[in-house]
Amino acid sequence: QPWRSPGEPQALFSFPAPRWPVECEVIQETIEHIEWVPPQPEPFCPPVGPEQAPYTLGEEQGTVVYHSSPALQGSCFTRARVGGAPGPLSSPAAPLEGPQDTTLLFESRFESGNLQKAIKVGPYEYVLTLRPDLYTAKHTQWFYFRVQNTRREPLYRFTIANMAKPKSLYGQGLRPLLYSQQDAQGHGIGWRRVGTDIRYYRGSAGEPPVFRLSWTVRFPHDGDTCFFAACYPYTYSDLQRYLRALAADPARSRYCTVRALCRSLAGNTVYLLTITSPGGAAGKRVVVASARVHPSESSGSWAMRGFLDFLLSSHADAQLLRRLFVFKVVPMLNPDGVVVGNSRCSLAGRDPNRAYETALPSSFPGVWHLRAMVRRVLAEREVVLYCDFHGHSRKNNVFMYGCDASGDSARTRLRQRVFPLMLSKNAPDKFSFTSCKFQVQKNKEGTGRVSMWRLGVSHSYTLEVAFSGSTLGRKSYHFSMEDLESLGRLLCDTLLDFCDPAPAKLQQCLAEADALLQRQMGRELGSGGSWSDVAPSELESSTSGSDSSVSDG
Repeated sequence: QPWRSPGEPQALFSFPAPRWPVECEVIQETIEHIEWVPPQPEPFCPPVGPEQAPYTLGEEQGTVVYHSSPALQGSCFTRARVGGAPGPLSSPAAPLEGPQDTTLLFESRFESGNLQKAIKVGPYEYVLTLRPDLYTAKHTQWFYFRVQNTRREPLYRFTIANMAKPKSLYGQGLRPLLYSQQDAQGHGIGWRRVGTDIRYYRGSAGEPPVFRLSWTVRFPHDGDTCFFAACYPYTYSDLQRYLRALAADPARSRYCTVRALCRSLAGNTVYLLTITSPGGAAGKRVVVASARVHPSESSGSWAMRGFLDFLLSSHADAQLLRRLFVFKVVPMLNPDGVVVGNSRCSLAGRDPNRAYETALPSSFPGVWHLRAMVRRVLAEREVVLYCDFHGHSRKNNVFMYGCDASGDSARTRLRQRVFPLMLSKNAPDKFSFTSCKFQVQKNKEGTGRVSMWRLGVSHSYTLEVAFSGSTLGRKSYHFSMEDLESLGRLLCDTLLDFCDPAPAKLQQCLAEADALLQRQMGRELGSGGSWSDVAPSELESSTSGSDSSVSDG
């Protein structure tokens, strides 16, 4: 019942525990982190010069102190259960020899964790291997793991030995995240940026090449339990806790329903939220938003949470948005990938954001049912905007990808650029319009953005949020959770600007986009005439596109 009024009574939705492939061992502890915003913006790490390898002992000379690798039966997913593998857990960490043993104890058999192996190559030095996406041999980018038995004084070095991408923001100042359990419990301090002497460099000379991320760090306490992560984790259970609180809130549940769009391959629910003012959807246009088709891009989930928080608030602009539109929101398209700690793929072993045009419901249920829902909606009313929330590991700031077809009229092509341009004005310290791209490349035809545009959603975008932060102010700084959540509110502000019945803002942005394109054409092509005669591929360089272009294989 896609258009049932959210004001009608509804049974509370159930939120069962996550289901895991039966090959995956899962520890019983519940992993939760407090939310915290640093009192000052956290600066980028100063560059260390040429990206050369720090001296480290060979892995063959070290001692394996942690090894956890699912025993995958065959090369494809077969079945899942709550809690993963049945039976007693193995012991992947080497036991300590006594209280004087300073070896770190590693663990990652929890939601979104993905450490495969740790080798101790020095008293306080470790070489780490990430587990590839399940049922694949590649896509190593995300990391999230726990260490215990810490010492406060020594300088530790960690080196992840099998990163997949040749370029990374770690070479431009991005720092890893650390969470200290003692600091969280005693001082209310959560995730923070740490690390010195951060290097990203090519490892072995083999094919395909692998790359190494190395950093040094001092732990804040003796005997602490700490976590490292590539970006602020946002797990499937985090989403369920959010939705459970939403369903139990009598005020917000009046204008928001939570339903199942479908079930994932493992049987986890892909949730669909419908948000609009009570009284029905007659005459309202639709806005569709989605996130986490790529599991590693947790920054997209924090931006999505900010989007939902604002839409469901009592703010006057939020009330106006609910009166004007019906919002269809899928906050986690690939829950299986998020649960198991994949970087890019679902349990089908492929990237779901390349499968919109060819997806079968049995292989890629999330994207298939999202596309089918949008097609049904379009048969009844206009979808004014589709936005797919992503994270980006190679470009700073926030930016968008849109869809520009050279066969369209000049005004239609300009209109594609208006929403991102308006967002850049609302978020000048975070959003970079010059980083936006609008070319529709052949290898992106299977993405959500292009697929929705082909269906008839005239303004279809990917929102890309850097894993790092902003370089647009006087100083470069990392995004905090608060920064990421603010993007959701700013997106709502921009939607009101974009749909303002008074034409002044639209006309101003159309004129500005026209002038920008004309200048860009003159600079890059060195010719007269109009930009509207030029194909999108000629207007844009192809050097910095989607975050996937170097790793899809």
